[in-house]
Amino acid sequence: MPLPWRLIRCMLLLFILSLQGCIGVPIVVCTWPFKDAIRTAWNALQLGFSAVDAVVEGCSACEALQCDGSVGYGGSPDEDGETTLDAMIMDGTTMDVGAVGAIRNVKDAIRAARLVLQYTDHTLLVGDQATVFALSLGLGGPSNLTTDQSLAKWLKWKESDCQPNFWRNVMPSSNTSCGPYSSIESFSASNDDFDRRKDLCSKRVGFGNHDTISMAAIDKEGRIAAGTSTNGASYKIPGRVGDGPIVGAGAYADQEVGACGATGDGDVMMRFLPCYQVVENMRLGMSPVEAAENAISRIKRKYPAFIGAIVALNMKGEHGGACHGWTFQYSVQTTGMEDVNIFTVYPAISS
Repeated sequence: MPLPWRLIRCMLLLFILSLQGCIGVPIVVCTWPFKDAIRTAWNALQLGFSAVDAVVEGCSACEALQCDGSVGYGGSPDEDGETTLDAMIMDGTTMDVGAVGAIRNVKDAIRAARLVLQYTDHTLLVGDQATVFALSLGLGGPSNLTTDQSLAKWLKWKESDCQPNFWRNVMPSSNTSCGPYSSIESFSASNDDFDRRKDLCSKRVGFGNHDTISMAAIDKEGRIAAGTSTNGASYKIPGRVGDGPIVGAGAYADQEVGACGATGDGDVMMRFLPCYQVVENMRLGMSPVEAAENAISRIKRKYPAFIGAIVALNMKGEHGGACHGWTFQYSVQTTGMEDVNIFTVYPAISS
């Protein structure tokens, strides 16, 4: 009995897409329920823009909206009350990367990162020099990244004796726990102290403190890209750069395999390059969920109290996530979805 024509057409379409390696694409995924960011990136893809364009547009929308107060201007003040930004964009087809760290007085961090990708052979520019570079190429600014809300948050922290903070092995010179600080020269680390720091390492990081947007997209041509944007951890020591602009830590993309985005305690997570690990896991045949869970488990074994999460995407458009220390949500939009879908991931129960 001959097959119905509609079924034949469907089978042919699936066969062609499988040959292209693009089942389930175009697609956009990102950390957290940042729906407007996903919609912006998705609209860019629908208009025929590249994956790099889509990720830049999506992250830029999140910066403008100050997603969760932890992306863009006016959030996460450092110890001096200043907001600085980290961002990165990676083209998975060329493996080119542009990133900025601790950039000051520029609201469009992800666009500054793209300028690094477009106009230099470098990967990462930081601080005031990154600001000068971005402004010299026409990016808007200089802009005041401090707002009434971020200033109020900083003042409240100062009134609480500057707690929590990120210092260790130091003594404050005043009657409060605020700096300036001097080192405790007689300090000698012990195994007990190391274990204590591992247990406390992420208690300063959580919801409303450090929620990076990490985004990945595959466009209509099957090209893949990933990127990040964040204003970092609240009350960080000035000059601190987190995992967001570090290739393989905050995000990673490889045309042969897929992409990854991370969020959480970047000071811990960047030591393990979890997104590079996720992509390599998928290269070895793991599903996105398996790859993410494996990368999280590697960190958890060394830092059982860390807080973090990963979203993974392969070239078939399959996606998944893993987390530790909190419940994680990530956003997806792809063909067949009327709007953004939110997926919830729960931390694995320790054995």
